[in-house]
Order: sequence, then structure tokens, then C-alpha cells
Amino acid sequence: MHTRVLGSSDFEVSAIGFGCMGFSHGYGPGPGADEAIDLMRKAFDLGCTFFDTAEGYGAGANEELVGRALAPIRDQVVIATKLHITGGDGMTRGDLSRQLRQRLDASLARLGTDHVELYYQHRVNKDIPVEDVAACMGELIDEGKILGWGQSQATEQELRRAHAVTPLTAIQSEYSIMERMFERDVIPACAQLGIGFVAFSPLASGFLSGKVTAEDTYTGDDVRRAITRFDRDNIRANQPLLDLLTAFAQEKGATPAQISLAWMLHKGDFIVPIPGSRRLQRIEENLRAADVELTDEEFTRIEAELAEIEIHGNRTDEDIAKLRQVD
Repeated sequence: MHTRVLGSSDFEVSAIGFGCMGFSHGYGPGPGADEAIDLMRKAFDLGCTFFDTAEGYGAGANEELVGRALAPIRDQVVIATKLHITGGDGMTRGDLSRQLRQRLDASLARLGTDHVELYYQHRVNKDIPVEDVAACMGELIDEGKILGWGQSQATEQELRRAHAVTPLTAIQSEYSIMERMFERDVIPACAQLGIGFVAFSPLASGFLSGKVTAEDTYTGDDVRRAITRFDRDNIRANQPLLDLLTAFAQEKGATPAQISLAWMLHKGDFIVPIPGSRRLQRIEENLRAADVELTDEEFTRIEAELAEIEIHGNRTDEDIAKLRQVD
């Protein structure tokens, strides 16, 4: 497995990480705990050293699962987790610091470790100055409870303001061939400032695997019930994109998912995708994408053809929130 360095913290991670959310929520019923633990350990055996979780995934259950899975190899992996900062305008720096410490301590207990390498603010709270969050994160870094910090779905202005106080290790935001809005400003800013960019949903919630059909149905807390790219009409309308990926996959002896990840890896050596899967075959496929190298000419051809393709549907936090009202 190739490796990459995230930010100024200088810790190395596998070029492709593992998003662990799906083991606990977000994609309908998952595997049992023993199977999930086995899959994470097999991912490590395949070269993955970067595992992503959050306190909000399964109300802490995902952190517990990740902690159990990685306990025997704790000193060989990088763990990232996240917190949603609550509170509004007028919160004091002291109140914010106490909240971060309490929430981090709870995450560390669930993970069974005394530190995490990377601690994200899970979406930016618009009512709390990013400078205050950055200062509190800096305190946690100084104490060794976290080795680096990051923001999720931050704007360019938010990341620049935060980075000026306590240098950011990484920005974690949605990025894929189907969602490229951060190419305009955030990703260039990360490149300029030496900040890693960690891409969640790099396969567009599985759409870029090429296995999705208009006849598929989703139940329970499966986010694909609310993501508009999975509307039947949009699935059909996005077929030209899948045809493009399939054609390049055949050229390279790869799969559409691997071409999608290889395209992202070619974009910059500070970009690390974290696809998630609950099947060993898919995990192997995703991680082996690190060995699929596009030439500059192939990458340019893909970019040129993508420029002619309209993408239909997207994924928004607002749509995901609607799941609470879906029967």
C-alpha cells in the first residue's frame, strides 16, 4: 500500500483509508460486531492504516467497534474521530474547552485509547468562532490527547481562519467524480497551506461502483433513500458517467470504482479517500485501487470527457436529515 502524509503533523496514512460508519448506521442493517471487527482487521492486513469513525455514528457504538477491532494493532494505525460541537453565540472559550474535553474523553473511553491521531469538528458550527475551536484544539494537541485536528465541510474562509490559530491537519469533506464543488477553492487552499484533504463518499455512496440499478430499494436508516442521485430517473440519467468509467476500467484492467479512486489519487498527493464497505470483496477492490495508476494522458482524457457529462442529483445534509420524517 502506498502512503501519504496528512498536513504538518507528518503522520503517514495509507493512500486509501477506511470509513467505518456503515458498520453502525447510514446504510441499513450492518454485519454483526464480530464480522465487522474481522473486516477491519482484514483491511489492515491489506495495507490500510487509516480508520475513520465519529461519536455520532450509532450513538457511540461505532467508536466502540473500531476500538475493539484496532486494539491489537493500535500502535500501527491512525484513528480519526469527530464531534458535533453544540451551543450558540455567546459561548465562552472556557465552556467550549470543557465541552471538547468531555466529549473527547468519552470518545477515548469508547475507543479504548489514550489519544487519537486526528480529531475533527464534525461540521462547522456557524455560531461559534472557528478561532475559538482552533485554540481549544491546540490545547488538546499540546497535552497529547490528539495529534492533529480538522474540520468537516468547511469553507475556504473557515479553514484559513482556523489554520491561522492552530494549523489544521486535514479537512474532511465530500468529494468524488460526482461531487466536485470543493475543487473551486477548498482543495486549492489545502494544497497551498499544506493541509490534507480527506474525501468521504469518494464512491458517491457506492454509485460509482457501477452496481446500482434503478430497481434497487433501500430501507431503514439507509441514506440512499434521501440522496437524490439514487432517484430512479437520476440513476438512468447518470449512465453516461458509468459508461465512461467502465470504458476506462476495461482499458486498465480495473473496475469503475478503482478508476474513480485512481482519478482522485491523481489529483494530489495530499488527498486521501476513505471509502467504506461491509463486504470483503469490495474492501479488497477499494484498497487495491491504490495500485491503479493513471498516466497524465489518461487523466487528461478522463477530465475532458467528464467536462461533457452533466451530473444529476447530489447528497446534502438537509436531504439526509429528512430521513427522520421518512416512514
